[in-house]
Amino acid sequence: MVTYKKIFFSLLFLCSCYTGHAAKPDYWRSDSIKVARLLRKATLLDSGSNLMIYFARELRGLPYMGKTLERNKEERLVINLRQMDCTTYVETVLALTMCAKKGHTTFDQFVRNLRMVRYEDGEVTYPKRMHYFTHWINENIKKNIVAPIPEPQELFTATQTVKAYYMTTHAHRYPMMAKNKWMTREIRQMEQRITGKQYAYIPKSRLNDSATLRQTIKDGDIIAILTSRTGLDTSHIGIAVWHSDGLHMLNASFVHQKVVEEPMLLKQYMMRHPSQIGIRVVRPL
Repeated sequence: MVTYKKIFFSLLFLCSCYTGHAAKPDYWRSDSIKVARLLRKATLLDSGSNLMIYFARELRGLPYMGKTLERNKEERLVINLRQMDCTTYVETVLALTMCAKKGHTTFDQFVRNLRMVRYEDGEVTYPKRMHYFTHWINENIKKNIVAPIPEPQELFTATQTVKAYYMTTHAHRYPMMAKNKWMTREIRQMEQRITGKQYAYIPKSRLNDSATLRQTIKDGDIIAILTSRTGLDTSHIGIAVWHSDGLHMLNASFVHQKVVEEPMLLKQYMMRHPSQIGIRVVRPL
């Protein structure tokens, strides 16, 4: 016979399981040690050092692993400084930079920053994770974490009209969404919020090394590579870095299977990928 007491304790158990898994970050002890070490090292840098570039280069050589955030049965704040995909690489570098700019050297502060960078309202749930980078940019601008860069007309000559529907039309490819139909509904609402929005961008044909490009994009800016693939807004992200021959990108590379400072110019890299149409750029504050 089912009693109210049994029902109460069953519900209590389920709630405790959910909140425990959802609230507790997913990381190895080596990750927390590495974060603290990187932040302590950053305190020794000159005051004018570019922190985005510093941390981005400190993570070079780490193995690439796709879908880093899709491996848990329930959404948790994943902190992984052992393997990275292009998004977790940029988010990790940004969260470290946010700490260092304020002189913070603790893992706990890094965790708080990463949660704010990755999730709308800092709420660790699957629908609140900013899956589309258009959404990521919009929300992190609102939080004063990043800012748009100047958009000179001679570079920003094209306009992207966002059409976001890939996730909800391919829900079977996202394990958590496939098992929880309510998540699909919430993700669809998010897709609808960004669909139809228009943004100026730099076509890849305009990525020649020019004085205007050098004045517009700075070392450490975040580059979002836009795509012509249906239902998606971006296909890759990385961090801008200038070499003597022009603009390159630090990124977690599927091609190289590790985090690299791309040896090819960004324009050359994009010309090898026909679906990559151009870039949007935001600047960490």
